[in-house]
Amino acid sequence: MDLKEEDILGGDIGHHWYYRSKAAALRCAVRDLLPRRLLDVGAGSGFFSRHLLAETAAESALCVDIGYPADRDDSVAGKPVHYRRDIGPTDCDLVLMMDVLEHVDDDRWLLRHYAEKVPGGAHFLVTVPAFAFLWSGHDVFLEHKRRYRLPEIEGAMRDAGLEVVRGSYYFGFVFPLAAAVRLADRNTTEPRSSLKKQGAFTNAVLTTICAAELPLFPLNRLAGLSCFVLARKP
Repeated sequence: MDLKEEDILGGDIGHHWYYRSKAAALRCAVRDLLPRRLLDVGAGSGFFSRHLLAETAAESALCVDIGYPADRDDSVAGKPVHYRRDIGPTDCDLVLMMDVLEHVDDDRWLLRHYAEKVPGGAHFLVTVPAFAFLWSGHDVFLEHKRRYRLPEIEGAMRDAGLEVVRGSYYFGFVFPLAAAVRLADRNTTEPRSSLKKQGAFTNAVLTTICAAELPLFPLNRLAGLSCFVLARKP
């Protein structure tokens, strides 16, 4: 996940409409898998894997990020969370890459690198920002390399040797408003985040709008702010 955004939101990240809604979409995307052991790549604080530990039957999380000053261990709901700068082979059955691939030069290499570390049958859940025409100072601020259409990220995952199970866009209901704001600001590439702390009313309204989208989320291949792709290692 993007640590710069986490720095902006601080302890409120779990209450912010964007991250709260994204966590709900993640649960929806993996609920049929019943994952037990999570590998969270580029995890930062481990917000998303910690969320799954707290809200599902998942039993442990291995969070990997080169930005950690040292390895350490923690727990959520009595379940272990291991923070590591690097790992070897692992028996994790669900790999999370939440807004990670847009930061690296070679997204296919990173996918292959971690596909080699997990057993056959393990699933990958990847999210990336959608649509190049939405590029703005927000992407510059977060040091993104690219934004994706669904066929592009699905193609990258297939090129890495993974079998795509399904893909869809999310944040489709707020897409028109967000796109209008981004397009109005498209000639400005000054680095600045468009994610801000919101008041209780705005948070509640946007959370409700995104929650209303969840029943349609698995079918949405039209538009949204984020791509969600579930794939499987053969």
